[in-house]
Amino acid sequence: MLTKLKQQRAFHLMLIPSVILVFIYSYLPLYGMIIAFQDYNPGLGFKSHWVGMDNFEHVFRQPNFVRTIWNTLYMSFFKLIGGIVVPVIFALLLNEVARAALKRSFQTLVYVPNFLSWVIMAGIMIDILGSDGIVNSLFVFLGAEPISFLGSPSMFPWTMIVTDIWKGFGFGTVVYLAALTSIDPGLYEAALIDGAKRWKQTIYITLPLLMPTIILMTVLSLGNILNAGFDQIFNLYSPVVYETGDIIDTYVYRLGIQQAQYSVGAAVGFFKSIVSCILLVLSYILAYRVAGYRIF
Repeated sequence: MLTKLKQQRAFHLMLIPSVILVFIYSYLPLYGMIIAFQDYNPGLGFKSHWVGMDNFEHVFRQPNFVRTIWNTLYMSFFKLIGGIVVPVIFALLLNEVARAALKRSFQTLVYVPNFLSWVIMAGIMIDILGSDGIVNSLFVFLGAEPISFLGSPSMFPWTMIVTDIWKGFGFGTVVYLAALTSIDPGLYEAALIDGAKRWKQTIYITLPLLMPTIILMTVLSLGNILNAGFDQIFNLYSPVVYETGDIIDTYVYRLGIQQAQYSVGAAVGFFKSIVSCILLVLSYILAYRVAGYRIF
């Protein structure tokens, strides 16, 4: 063990700054969760009056909180499904492109949005999908009625789902393309000799060999099922769509920051953290048993 540590000493030294930052910004703030069990007063700080589980009881009695849980799960589920299906399909199609330059160009184009923050993307989405945006202007030009993508409670969740998939599927495409390159070309040659066309090869060779990666990516995504995309929704939603667009993170923001209900907001955040931790542990257990994934 000591010999191995000496050999990897340089790597451990490189990790020290990251460990320090994680400790400062991720572990030290955990003490602040005590606010969830207090009637927090900024003047008294952590010496505020202890109320136990009262804040949690208050939160669970609120119809808005139950609604935000449903909205979060609803959008997260379809983002998860779309975030797996779309990259797989696109990777399979891109893998069929023979010209390497064209293939790299498409791969770069779909990967670029992944590098842009939702602050920038929100402005782009408003210009495209707003009431006076490019899409609605085109609808009006063609004689159709404009669609309120960002102002309709029924349309807003699906707008968030589709735009999130569009922004992030480029990264998933890279992962699945890498998995496709590991498939033995001899399998396709043998299938071709047996008379199997490209569709049959995809069904009986590509997809079965790609399935472990698909399962792994799906299982690892389960830990983020309660993260429906705060940056995206916060920059695009409005009070008009709170009914269907409000998620746990935006609900906590409004309670804790805008309305200064620090204790109640902390209680909601604490509840989400506990559930997310359980889902994260379960996802790694499933990844280990189903896909053979190991952390170390």
